[in-house]
Amino acid sequence: MTDQVRTDVDGGVLTVTLDRPKANAIDVATSQALHEAFDRLQRDDSLRVAVLTGAGERFFSAGWDLKAAAEGEAIDADHGPGGFAGLTEFFDLDKPVIAAVNGLALGGGFELALAADLIIAAEHAAFALTEVTLGMVADSGGVLRLPERLPQAVAAELLLTGRRMTAAEAERWGLVNRVVPAGDLLGAAMELAHRICGSAPLAIAAVKEIVRRTAALDVESGYRLMRSGDLPNYQAMLRSEDAQEGPRAFAEKRSPKWTGR
Repeated sequence: MTDQVRTDVDGGVLTVTLDRPKANAIDVATSQALHEAFDRLQRDDSLRVAVLTGAGERFFSAGWDLKAAAEGEAIDADHGPGGFAGLTEFFDLDKPVIAAVNGLALGGGFELALAADLIIAAEHAAFALTEVTLGMVADSGGVLRLPERLPQAVAAELLLTGRRMTAAEAERWGLVNRVVPAGDLLGAAMELAHRICGSAPLAIAAVKEIVRRTAALDVESGYRLMRSGDLPNYQAMLRSEDAQEGPRAFAEKRSPKWTGR
C-alpha cells in the first residue's frame, strides 16, 4: 500500500482508507493501490469483508484527480484493473464491500460508493455526480448503477444536473443503509462487517454471485439459472461442509464453526 491508501485488519475485516488531502481525489497510482487492496480481499481467505472510507470528515472522495487529468493522465483507459478506483469494474469480487461515507462523495467518489454492496453515511455526508458540469459523463458505473438504485426520475435529475443529495435524502430513497453521527460512522460500519463475518463465507459468495448474475432477469429466469448448475459459487455452497455445519450447529444450540469448505 501507499501513504494515500492505508489498510488495517480486524479479524476478518479489511479496512481500506483513502487518504489524499485535501479531497481524497484519485489519480492512476491511487486507483491501482485501491485495486491491490480489493484484490487482497478477494485472494486472502482470512479476509471476509472490506470497509472502505476516507480520511478526514470533509471528503469521502472528490473522485478523479482533475489536476492530474489536466496534466495528461487519462480519465478512462488508465484506471487499471478493477476499473476506476480499483472497484467499479471488479465485477467478480465475491466478498462484500461496505462504503463508510465520511463526507462529500462527488463524481467518481459517488461512483466508488455505488460500487460497494452497502453504504453507511455520516449525517453530514452528501452525494453528487458532477461530471455533466465538467463536460463529461459518469461512466465508471454511475450512469448505469444509479438508475438501478433510485427511481428513474430522481436518478435522471442527479445525472442531468449534478446536484447534491444529502445523506438524509439518500436514506429516504433507500440508497444508503443507514445514516449515523460522524463519530459513530466507523463503529457502525465495523459492526455491520462483523455481522457479515458471522455467516458462512461460501454462502456470502453465493449471494453475491446470484445477485450479480440475476440482476437483469425476472424471478422465473433467475430460478432457472440457479437450477442450471451455471453458478459455481452457489453449487460449491450446496456441496459444502458449511452447509451441513449450519443446521447441525443450530440443532446443537451452539455457534457454527465455518471452514469455508
